[in-house]
Amino acid sequence: MPTPYGNRGGMAFGAEELRVLRRALALALHPAPASDKDVRDCLRLAESVDETAQEAARQRAFLLADLDRYRGALPGSVTGYLSLLTDALAAGHQPGVDDLSALRALRGNPTAAAPLDRCRALAEQGVRDRLEARRQPRVPASRTRLLALPGGLLDAADRPAEPKPGTPPRPAPKPSEVFPPKRRPAQPPAPPQQLAAG
Repeated sequence: MPTPYGNRGGMAFGAEELRVLRRALALALHPAPASDKDVRDCLRLAESVDETAQEAARQRAFLLADLDRYRGALPGSVTGYLSLLTDALAAGHQPGVDDLSALRALRGNPTAAAPLDRCRALAEQGVRDRLEARRQPRVPASRTRLLALPGGLLDAADRPAEPKPGTPPRPAPKPSEVFPPKRRPAQPPAPPQQLAAG
């Protein structure tokens, strides 16, 4: 089974797992009928990779929980907090308000100056990235699934339909087609006027 490697989501594979991975890549690049053993090995490796990814996520959650505990024990836990913060930043942790305020409180400590500068830069970059993401239009994710069948071919039902050559693209609908005009309700006939007897 692969094991989590490092704090950036890496995985370490054994020799047997690399053999299975190499065979799966060869089947993907050069479609050929796969044996039942190869299919079972690939499925087993996929399950192991999923378990390893979950284990890496658990390790990251433990790291962030430790970081919170050490932050709560400041200023007595400066060394441990700064070490855990460095590990968390390397694992992709975005520093929050708590981290920045804790580092500002440690401003007198010379070892906290470099992490404070790094956290400030990461927080500013995170804000810029979020603003840029809001400005850009969202592109819907592709709904096609990758299905590997023996021989590396897609099932006909899952293959996206391709336009026939020479057919013009469908024109954009007119606003009146998308939003038809509202029809006014028919007015009821006016009641006959009563003539006053005179």
